[in-house]
Amino acid sequence: MKGYAVDVYEGNAYAGGKLSSFDIGGYRFDAGPSLFTLPQLVDDLFILAGRNPADYFQYQKLPETCRYFYEDGTRFVADAEPQALARTIEKHLGEPAENVLAHLRDSAIKYDVTEKLFLHRSLHKLATYFNRDALKGYRNLHKLDAFRSMSAANASRFTDPRAVQLFNRYATYNGSDPHQTPATMNIIPHLEYNIGAFFPKGGMVSITNSLVKLAEELGVRFHFKSPVEKLLIDGKSISGVQVRGERLKYDVVISNMDVVNTFRKLLPDARQPERVLRQPKSSSALIFYWGIKKKFPELGLHNIFFSQDYPTEFNHIFQGKTIGNDPTVYINITSKYEPNDAPEGGENWFVMVNAPANEGQDWDALIARTRTNILAKLSRQLGHNMETLIEAEDILDPRLIESRTSSSQGALYGNSSNNRFAAFLRHANFSSQFENLFFVGGSVHPGGGVPLCLLSAKIAVEMAPQTKS
Repeated sequence: MKGYAVDVYEGNAYAGGKLSSFDIGGYRFDAGPSLFTLPQLVDDLFILAGRNPADYFQYQKLPETCRYFYEDGTRFVADAEPQALARTIEKHLGEPAENVLAHLRDSAIKYDVTEKLFLHRSLHKLATYFNRDALKGYRNLHKLDAFRSMSAANASRFTDPRAVQLFNRYATYNGSDPHQTPATMNIIPHLEYNIGAFFPKGGMVSITNSLVKLAEELGVRFHFKSPVEKLLIDGKSISGVQVRGERLKYDVVISNMDVVNTFRKLLPDARQPERVLRQPKSSSALIFYWGIKKKFPELGLHNIFFSQDYPTEFNHIFQGKTIGNDPTVYINITSKYEPNDAPEGGENWFVMVNAPANEGQDWDALIARTRTNILAKLSRQLGHNMETLIEAEDILDPRLIESRTSSSQGALYGNSSNNRFAAFLRHANFSSQFENLFFVGGSVHPGGGVPLCLLSAKIAVEMAPQTKS
């Protein structure tokens, strides 16, 4: 504990940003993140405060990670346990089980190296590179496989292209293209299979709600509908913030806004770190929230309907800046675990496809076309006219993501990771210009997604000075 009195200024009327929820027509939806891994990072915050995590926040480990549907008619449930997963993939795809297990062992090694060297420490401090963990990391850097793409690495391991596609999809967990992002990103399956995927009681928003409750008990003051208009510069430090024209003094300022907009909008007169701010952006998302008046027992909590041609799909997103006619469709249905999230006999479908960041595309036309293509794909695969089953609908596109969460261009994960040096091209968790300014969230080190955002906060707070009072 650093001993500070803390104020949180939030532009929206609710906490959590992307990690929020809403209701339409009797259906409840988590608005953004839908996968929960590394729950101990949330637990640690309660333990640090001397609380029992289970009194605030509960979750269960999932027996399956996802249900997969391929265009050739192949479909199966991916077991959460590695040995069972390997047997299932061998049965349905003909991929030798040992190839799957070897991939997960390799994923665990990559995670072990990166966790100790990069994930819990700033990449921008010399001390990170001179300690026991760092020395171990150096000895194993070659195991990160940073000089070929994820897809190339997976194609060299797996014999069936459907298995390659399955493990290539993990590039989308940080908004990347598996045909460009380095094979280092094969660390991601380790989180789901070797550690586990989880479901929070009450849905993903319960992460936000439980942390807000804890923070308020500790004296944190939340100010909603109070967007920060400017960071106040005083020489080499930030003297405070301006909210609704009022100048408020603070000893330390931590920005959870996308680092691009922090500089462009809140610090326009400061030196702009252009090398970082101008990096290409990660992908975004187009999400349809559908209240479906029917139950589908063949679907689970997490479901993937793959495209026929993965390379072309990503080429559309990252080169064409558009969405192709055959996108991979992800469906999250929390009512499978929380029946009250949908009316009796119905399901709440969070339907997402990967999309490019906002660069002024004709989104209205793109949304209409993509909606038609998704409905055709799902109707064909599930044997029902899906259009007739939708009784509630809302849509989230990159423009709205940008306006609601201040994410630059609506990118979900800040800068793209389609570069072997991407980890070093994220902004630091501290400012080199202002001694009391720090940065957290998915646009800075170590990256996007719930676990990494929590680690960014851990790194930033550890660097913040102890209160003077």
